[in-house]
Formats: sequence, C-alpha cells, structure tokens
Amino acid sequence: TAAKYLGARGFGVDLDRRLVRESLDNAKAAGVSDRVRFHQRDLFKTKISDATVVTMYLLPHVNLELRPRLFAELKPGTRVVSHDFHMGDWKADIEAGVRGYGSRIYFWVIPAQVGGRWRLNIEQPQGAQTYEMELQQTYQEIDGSARHAGKQAYLRDARLEGERISFILVD
Repeated sequence: TAAKYLGARGFGVDLDRRLVRESLDNAKAAGVSDRVRFHQRDLFKTKISDATVVTMYLLPHVNLELRPRLFAELKPGTRVVSHDFHMGDWKADIEAGVRGYGSRIYFWVIPAQVGGRWRLNIEQPQGAQTYEMELQQTYQEIDGSARHAGKQAYLRDARLEGERISFILVD
C-alpha cells in the first residue's frame, strides 16, 4: 500500500518460499514490482540498517530475539510496527486495535541513547547558566535530575522520540 499510494520502496524477507511467491505476485498485481522486492532468506542474516520503517508479523519469541538488532543496527527515529505481537518490556509508543479483525498493531520509534551525564549551558537574561544533568533511560522512557550552583533542579515532562528530546527544567 505504501509503495502504491506513497511511492515508498520495500524489501521483504520470509523463510517460506510460497509466501515470497505470493508477495511477488501481489506486488505485480498492484503495479509496484519496480519498488518492492521479496526474498526467501533468514531474517537474522539480512541487513536491516538501511530501513526507515520495519514492519513485522513475527511470533513473540522472534520479536524478542530480533529486538537487540533493532537497537544496534537501526538509526534513531526508525519506525517499527508489529502486527499482533509486542516486544516484551519495551512499551509501545502506540498500541491500537484493527477494527473488525481482533488484531493489535504495536508502534515504536527507535530512541537515541541519551542516558548518562550531560552539561547544559542555558542562555538567560542574567547570563549563561550551566547545569549538570543526569538522565536515566529505559528504551524511549527517560527521567532525570539536574543541579545548578550546588542546588537541585528538576526535570518534568521528559520525552524522547527518536533523536528528539524535550523536557521542562524547573529550577
């Protein structure tokens, strides 16, 4: 659908030769054979680092086995969509039902690695202020604290989406 209506390119893999053939036939019928390719091969031996969107219909244990590769090989901001099966303790950014089908769709954005110590220089009317900040990260969920001139400051509404980070610093 993305290739047909949005001009997207696609690359699919499956171990089942019949499903690969069916996918190739569907691509031809949809008129997108020039933009999508399908191969019979092992997903775990397939390069994924060029992907900007990864869609999967894999069993839960396969999702969990694939998860470390997603974090290691995909760029922050890459979108990951799974049909019916979650990724364990990696909470989905969006989870939605597919109306009329009883299926679930899970959506994540690969987060940048931002956990650790940071130094912030913030320009203010009275001059630049330096804050020492420490962030804790679990997947895309972040929290932290900061100090300025020996005093505690607080982070509120911290968000991480791909490479984009935002928070309110309360001093």
